[in-house]
Amino acid sequence: MQFGIVAIPSVREVDGLIDRSIAFAQRVERLGFSGLWTTDAFGRGFPTVDPLMLLSSLCDATKTIELGTCVVQVPIRHPVELAHRVQTLNLLSRGRLRLGVGSGSTKHDFDTVQVDYARRFKLLPEHLAVMRKVWAGEPVYGPAHSVWRGTEGGPPVYLGAWRSQRWIDYAVQRCAGWIASGIHGAIEDLPIGLDMFRKAGGKRAILANVFTDLRPDPPYVPAHAKVTLICGKAEARERLRRIADLGFDDALLIVPMSAPEMLDEIRELLP
Repeated sequence: MQFGIVAIPSVREVDGLIDRSIAFAQRVERLGFSGLWTTDAFGRGFPTVDPLMLLSSLCDATKTIELGTCVVQVPIRHPVELAHRVQTLNLLSRGRLRLGVGSGSTKHDFDTVQVDYARRFKLLPEHLAVMRKVWAGEPVYGPAHSVWRGTEGGPPVYLGAWRSQRWIDYAVQRCAGWIASGIHGAIEDLPIGLDMFRKAGGKRAILANVFTDLRPDPPYVPAHAKVTLICGKAEARERLRRIADLGFDDALLIVPMSAPEMLDEIRELLP
């Protein structure tokens, strides 16, 4: 199993945000984690950063790790414009972009841009189909969008979705893999979705957004998260072993950017 890190900048990092983000990503790479991923949110009542713009700032600062999203809410953006930005990031990252996508789960984000939240499950595959046409250099609504050499076909796309057969099949047939959520999926339930994915012929399965904090008094404990590493080191080692035993190819741990030294501690605990 590979272990990657999820970075979510907060108001605590506002002073020197870019420098902090670069230093954090470089530490992730230096310690041998597989990648640096980030999330997508706005309209939540607190400042957030655009995931594609954040990752673009890390393209030159890192050389080998994957740069990923877990996940971009596709329906709240125009698919041609989003495809263009994704293509640019794929170019700047030298092919290291891993595009996790999803339908979105928070109505506030949709209300902010006046998109019908009830249509999100219909819009997701429609928008992805448009984006694939753009990356193939095919016309959609007008003249074809020119594609940079080396980015044809777009980056690997991973579908973040609940374990319904519909979305599992879509992830297998149309995407490079499936992203399950450590926030919404209980550790007893995750093997069910993974078994469905493997039986359908799925290759790469990623368990994302595992909140992690090894400090004795963590400042934030997400009560809604199902799978976490918010505990002491001994318990974290055991939970990491259980996560590895699930059979996923990757686990993505959310580590506070305000505590970069925790990356070293986690690295020592990995099975």
